[in-house]
Amino acid sequence: MANRYLLGNFAPVREEHTMTDLEVTGRLPEHLDGRYLRIGPNPVDERGEKHHWFLGDGMVHGGRIADGQAKWYRNRYVRSDRVAEKLGEQSRAPGWDNADFAANTHVIQHAGDTLALVEGGSSPYALTEELDTVGPTDFGGTLRMMGDLPAGYSAHPHEDPETGELHAVSYNWLRGNLVDYTVRGTDGRIRRTVAIKVGGSPMMHDFALTENYVVIYDLPVVFDKKIALETMPRAQRIPARLMMSAIIGRNPLPDPVIARIARGSRSGGIGSLPYSWDADYPARLGLLPREGGSEDVRWFEIDPCFVFHTLNAYEDGDTVVIDVVRHDRMFATVLNGPDEGPSTMARFTIDLAADKVREDRFSEQPQEFPRIDERLTGRHHRFGYSIGFPGGRSTDAVIRHDLAAGSTVVRNLGAGREASEFCFVPNEGSTTEADGVLMGYVFDPPSGTSDLVMLDAETLEDVASVHLPARVPAGFHGSWNPSS
Repeated sequence: MANRYLLGNFAPVREEHTMTDLEVTGRLPEHLDGRYLRIGPNPVDERGEKHHWFLGDGMVHGGRIADGQAKWYRNRYVRSDRVAEKLGEQSRAPGWDNADFAANTHVIQHAGDTLALVEGGSSPYALTEELDTVGPTDFGGTLRMMGDLPAGYSAHPHEDPETGELHAVSYNWLRGNLVDYTVRGTDGRIRRTVAIKVGGSPMMHDFALTENYVVIYDLPVVFDKKIALETMPRAQRIPARLMMSAIIGRNPLPDPVIARIARGSRSGGIGSLPYSWDADYPARLGLLPREGGSEDVRWFEIDPCFVFHTLNAYEDGDTVVIDVVRHDRMFATVLNGPDEGPSTMARFTIDLAADKVREDRFSEQPQEFPRIDERLTGRHHRFGYSIGFPGGRSTDAVIRHDLAAGSTVVRNLGAGREASEFCFVPNEGSTTEADGVLMGYVFDPPSGTSDLVMLDAETLEDVASVHLPARVPAGFHGSWNPSS
């Protein structure tokens, strides 16, 4: 049976392009000066029927916009050890014990660095302005576990718009029942790390940030040692099973042991995503005061669900409001991608005085990849954007939610077209929420090519399209990176 995540627009593109003098329909806003970057999984080699979409090697796609023109489009593999070897190149990560996976989930600009990010214990990678790989980074030696081992990072850090600091919650099953909250300063160094005890070894794809709290999702997608062991050579399975039984959901291993396991993963390691649904694992939200410690987390039980992505969160008196895309379950029966039934836009309201959570469903339309005007991260927001995502794959629908009016508007970009995540970019001099454009890649099956599409964020009407003579495959997250 063919793997759907290797077909159609999920299929990888293997050629790296540098394209200039790109055709544009409409008018690119003159004030835009920067790069729109987006990343996704793009296997550098052949994969089989059990291939998981999340485990493809990372490839970054970027468009340079300036002076009302599309200056270039580039796509580049993130050169992990494995990718460099497959491409016949020299390693960019000599001596790095946990840098053997090409970051494939998010690409951002912070503190002057362009960073390709992934979760689960692998390192972030630094890229050049032209998207070539510099190599893995530990933020000047400050992103560390206990001891000298470089730590992994999150795929979903959130930047505080007031301070410019980058907040993250990172997980790694080798850490047992601990996850790490970190704050990266505007100097590019980690200034604060808090180890937080959770219920076991859960996947934490995202979290939420408010002005005073970090919101932690401790939900029932957890490390599955059976899946992990299936892909290991038989000789390694018994010792690996004993080791996993000793630490999963318990205390982390000593750093030297973690280092040996990380080194060994290059020559045999985990080939399937080793996380699955555990119906017996309690679902809960945690509130950590930004300057608090692990002992200060308040936990609130919720109905079983899974959250990949936060729209936003904010405080309102004695309540904390968290808007998310909610899945009833994940990786319970479909183990190679996010396809366990419709997702919904939901709101969790934590009542701090009553010590309880209320859940409301705002939109029942299947959707994913929510974004806001990120000048309001952690503050009260009115508008949110997402794309239609029925059956675990994108459609031509771009969705605009007005959470104050309780209304939703859908813009269809054309039958058969496939939209990627759209991010918000404010207009020049804008001080009003939603005064800006949305931008994202859209695949056109008849032509086999993609466009970088810009829409008016208030009306969802066309602003401009940059036509690429190449295909940008289905991927994950992106960001607008203004020129310094």
